[in-house]
Amino acid sequence: MTMIPNQRHLFDIPEGVTYFNTATMGPMTKASVEAGQKGLARKLHPWTIPDTDFFADTERLRPLLAELIGADTDGIAFSPSVSYSLATAAKNLPLSKGQEILLLEDQFPSNVYAWRDLAKQTGAQIRTIGTRGNETLSDALLAAIGPETGLVAAANVRWTDGALLDLVAIGKRCRDVGAALVLDLTQSCGALPFDVKEVQPDFVAVAAYKWLLSPYATGFLYVAPKHRGGVPLEQNWITREGASNFARLIDYTDAYAPGAQRFDMGERSNFALLPAFESAIRTVLGWGVSNIAETLGARNAALADRLAGIGLDCPPASERGAHYLCPLLPESVPADLTARLKEDGIFVSRRGDRLRITQHLFTTDADVEHFIARLAHHIAA
Repeated sequence: MTMIPNQRHLFDIPEGVTYFNTATMGPMTKASVEAGQKGLARKLHPWTIPDTDFFADTERLRPLLAELIGADTDGIAFSPSVSYSLATAAKNLPLSKGQEILLLEDQFPSNVYAWRDLAKQTGAQIRTIGTRGNETLSDALLAAIGPETGLVAAANVRWTDGALLDLVAIGKRCRDVGAALVLDLTQSCGALPFDVKEVQPDFVAVAAYKWLLSPYATGFLYVAPKHRGGVPLEQNWITREGASNFARLIDYTDAYAPGAQRFDMGERSNFALLPAFESAIRTVLGWGVSNIAETLGARNAALADRLAGIGLDCPPASERGAHYLCPLLPESVPADLTARLKEDGIFVSRRGDRLRITQHLFTTDADVEHFIARLAHHIAA
């Protein structure tokens, strides 16, 4: 592993802005914005856009997204959102009446509503898994998976507190009982290593605007080989066999392009978003996801010690994502704590009774000092 030096020079984050909110929205690099602007400018002169450009960006980007999660290129589909990806998964995962769909307590809403709808359609039952006592979230979910489990919908880290799940063990347990596994990796992809070969999920949804530092409305869906002959959420022309021959698009066909391309969203050839998306993914891959995790893990370990020094305890490193810190706030904390911090130029989120602190490679030592000083002041006020 390699510790990555500070990368703030790649971003347009002014002095006086202390950004600890990557889990809400990651800032784009200056290079990614420039790539997006150049891509958007192509539409000024649409007559200069060759037919091949409807395919070139996705052909370059698809293998890069596969590399992020240790997948094969044929398993990647383009998606504008997690809800789109999960709706696609739900359409291709038949359940029986009485089977259980396991969800995590406080799971992100997009990864709940899709399964509530599927339960209504199939007669399956939703079961929400929480922890008791000193039990970890992984232990609670593993204990809940059994013969009645038809589907497990989870994440690598819970978005509210960074609680870490052992996806390798959960994937094995799902296979043992014949349950499908659907993952939303929006809060970990690009910050924690993940390999589909080790976990063997059925579907993986990723929105790229957080830890992948990409534009909003960009993302992807991984589809396991056994589901690649399934039914897409929408029927569009570009996912069909022979779509690159614009002169013969009226030769309608039921045959799809190879692999998971049938699941691609309509108008996937976005001339503005895809170049920016590609630039961001190349930056993340250039840093190396394992190196990012190692670097953020070390920085967060040091920050956790500083937080403990002002009376805020974080979950142990073994139970949380290395890129997440979510200390429990005292009851006496001001209700408008995040607003007060914002006035100090500090941007951070509160989720329930926890402060969600998510730095990245642009965070400086000066940012940390400023954050700790102002946070201590507001807690003591």
